[in-house]
Amino acid sequence: MMGDERPKVLVVGAGVCGLYAGLTLVRGGAEVTIVEKESRIGGLAAGFKFGDNFCDFGVHMLHAFNQEVFEDCASLMGRERIEAALDARIRWGGMSCRYPLRFKDMLKAMPPFTLLRCVLGLVIAELTGAKKRSGIDNAEDALIAFYGAPLYEYFFEEFTHKYWDVHPRDLSAEFIRRKMPRLSAVDVLRRLLPWKKKHMEGATESALDTEVLHYSRSGSETLPRSLAAEFTRLGGNLVTGAHLSKLSISSCGAEYVHEGEGYTWRGDHLISTAPLHVLFDLLGDEAPGEMHSAVGYLRYKPTVVYAILVRRERCMEGLYTYYRNRTFHRIGEPKNAGLEVRPEGHSVLTIESTCELNDYKWNGSERYKEEIVAGLLEEGLCDEVDILSWNLMKTPYGYPVFTNGFDSHLAMLQSWIDDQSCLSSVGRQGGFCYPAMHTAMQLGKDAAKDVLS
Repeated sequence: MMGDERPKVLVVGAGVCGLYAGLTLVRGGAEVTIVEKESRIGGLAAGFKFGDNFCDFGVHMLHAFNQEVFEDCASLMGRERIEAALDARIRWGGMSCRYPLRFKDMLKAMPPFTLLRCVLGLVIAELTGAKKRSGIDNAEDALIAFYGAPLYEYFFEEFTHKYWDVHPRDLSAEFIRRKMPRLSAVDVLRRLLPWKKKHMEGATESALDTEVLHYSRSGSETLPRSLAAEFTRLGGNLVTGAHLSKLSISSCGAEYVHEGEGYTWRGDHLISTAPLHVLFDLLGDEAPGEMHSAVGYLRYKPTVVYAILVRRERCMEGLYTYYRNRTFHRIGEPKNAGLEVRPEGHSVLTIESTCELNDYKWNGSERYKEEIVAGLLEEGLCDEVDILSWNLMKTPYGYPVFTNGFDSHLAMLQSWIDDQSCLSSVGRQGGFCYPAMHTAMQLGKDAAKDVLS
């Protein structure tokens, strides 16, 4: 930049992180272009339109933990914003329990002898865990040190293995700190013990027993749409359906194709929210070979979501439920949070599962549909004759997988990116992390402020 010229910035990706970064930049006087490969905006928080109904890619509602970000978003959403009380559940021990688990749910769901073993295991973990926690490098040892072996074996081991298709011993201990919410029921037990210690420093924000979530009658699509509208109103340039072919840090530029025509962009800074694999593919030879090797050690867990239109007024209690013993992992009923569903007397269920690329879930096979139907019937949610339409949504970049040793490779990549004067990589995919929407937007805002300063 020279003199009083406006900084010229390209943002890659129009999820909530990229949109909020772009919005922060135009508010600060920058000339900003956001390029998004999909025809829709929002990333994982995008709204998908099927027939007369909007469907979310899973469960995406706004928390108010970050008051500054929340007040900004609430103002932009205006009257479209509605409030919904948190009502998350988990099917466990043959019951529908509130999530996070309450102590009384553990008493009801666990056989007495098993409960006694788990309580004793927790006490032993409290007495001996401090020494064991130092130097722990895998999730299995971390969970045992924190909760005790009996509770690990009873509650965590099988479900974690099933959900991630990776045994806890092959997951990094960092996974426990960053992704897995604390069990409030265990915290109740811990508070009854006569000593107090610090545990799980840097752990992820836990789900709360009571909280107000923020949503809209057209689902999660309202928030990114509101951010994009304000961004373009202030002069930002948003290009959807743009296919990047190259990013350059030597010339601080980009090449992309939009509606069949090639474009070249040159400016002062690049902010990428794309998955790190995509970023380094676009950089090509401008990134050293060891960076391409390092990014190869990072894994993502593909995710599929079926949105089904159901001929029922209401199918389930609460906003969403986790399932430990089904082919699916979570089902949400966004109508219970205020989503409008047409026609009247109908509802929409969003059925989530992790998978592998090109497996039977990813391909939307009849086998997976049959498993879903059987599970819905056994859970008493609906019958097959109630299902009017199936709508498949999927992404190869659902969740970062923190396998053993990932952190050294990630640190190497982040260090190299930090050394590049015109490049930032942020957000869930760009930072290989697990931020909620408000945290992702804060990450985008911080990156934008760094550019402006």
